[in-house]
Amino acid sequence: MQPSLDLVLSALANPTRRAILDRLRHGEALAGELGTPFALSQPTISIHLKILAAAGLVTRGRQANLRPVRLNPAALAALDNWFGPYRQLMEDRLYRLEIGAKELQQRETSNDDQTE
Repeated sequence: MQPSLDLVLSALANPTRRAILDRLRHGEALAGELGTPFALSQPTISIHLKILAAAGLVTRGRQANLRPVRLNPAALAALDNWFGPYRQLMEDRLYRLEIGAKELQQRETSNDDQTE
């Protein structure tokens, strides 16, 4: 099941949770390892992980007594689907701006040639 866009955006709104996801891009980690850079208590990290899990952004594995946390990039599909049209809009605008800048540069070059 695809997580809702609202849950994903809400989870990503917090800088600590974004930093946790950035760390998990490099591989799974234990909750204690994830909390180290923030000097946060284990219960606070657990709350952040629960929010990320509810949004489908992370999963918890089971290895003996350990429960490693893994990034679930598929959950970002809802975000990518929503951003896609906006990304295309911005790319189109940047392309038109680039074309306009080249035309302006050509006109200036042409005017410089005529004045010499």
